[in-house]
Amino acid sequence: MRRTRFSDWPCTIARTVDLVGDWWTPLVMREAFYGANRFEQFQSRLGLSRNILTQRLERLVEEGLFERVAYSERPPRFEYQLTEKGRDFFSVLAAMLRWGDRWLAGEEGPPIELRDRRTGHLVVPEVVDRETGEPIDVRNVVATAGPGLPKHLASTLADGSIHQSPRRPV
Repeated sequence: MRRTRFSDWPCTIARTVDLVGDWWTPLVMREAFYGANRFEQFQSRLGLSRNILTQRLERLVEEGLFERVAYSERPPRFEYQLTEKGRDFFSVLAAMLRWGDRWLAGEEGPPIELRDRRTGHLVVPEVVDRETGEPIDVRNVVATAGPGLPKHLASTLADGSIHQSPRRPV
């Protein structure tokens, strides 16, 4: 039985959760950012069964977050290299890390710290507005219909929380 996928939905949050919303996928991606790139590395670090790990890696390759690259012909062995799309996912994990550090870390503090490779300075992730550089605050943001939202969906929103916005020039 194939699980429901939301790839045809215009909602990018639903499509993103469809891809990374299971327990293991963000952890596989985390390990890739920590340097894992071979099946055995992912398996030993995560303690994940071979069949589940195989499924997750296949899906991440299929979705373009990893590229499967041969490093041995006899026997055939592959590495999982992050693509640009995969590297871009780091910002998602960094936002999750920041939220978890603020709300879930124990009294000892966060278990992992991010540091700048060049300076060694502590890096504290923050989701900011690209235009202003200011942190995004839900109290100051309103969601509006974007150019990709079908008109029939925008007109059925009953709560009025989303308003039609003018199209941006391409």
